[in-house]
Amino acid sequence: MRLLLTTDTHVPKRARELPGELLAAIEAADVVFHAGDWVDEATLDLLAARSRRLVAVYGNNDGPGLRARLPEVAAAEVAGVRFAVVHETGAAQGREERCARRFPEAGVLVFGHSHIPWDTMAPGGLRLLNPGSPTDRRRQPFCTYMTATALDGTLSEVALHRLPPRT
Repeated sequence: MRLLLTTDTHVPKRARELPGELLAAIEAADVVFHAGDWVDEATLDLLAARSRRLVAVYGNNDGPGLRARLPEVAAAEVAGVRFAVVHETGAAQGREERCARRFPEAGVLVFGHSHIPWDTMAPGGLRLLNPGSPTDRRRQPFCTYMTATALDGTLSEVALHRLPPRT
């Protein structure tokens, strides 16, 4: 199963629209994960229409309309891999241990909020993935998203994709 991970799209506050490369990757994915901070419901509608399967949560910048449509925490099993999705995980220091305690059933945690790409392993085997942001790089050199493959209970081929600068 081909997976796409994204978060912190912030449309239309940080960008008027999602990058074309990201939209093409969404359409090629079997499952799309979005870890919150959509900002507008139109972006949720767009991803829901273009995704074969969408697993998504709301973030701290999402208003009542998005919060009514999305959970704060989501769980999904894909090709034998157990995923949890949440927007915020707290400070970077101690993140792995905190998240391993909070999500003991998950094998992979997809999160956002910082706009900083993250790929680490917690004690006990929980993998933490933050795909960064496709629209707001903040202090990072590039806007980003991630892809991965899930097969037979294993996550593999995790890749961070750099998006070209907006013009």
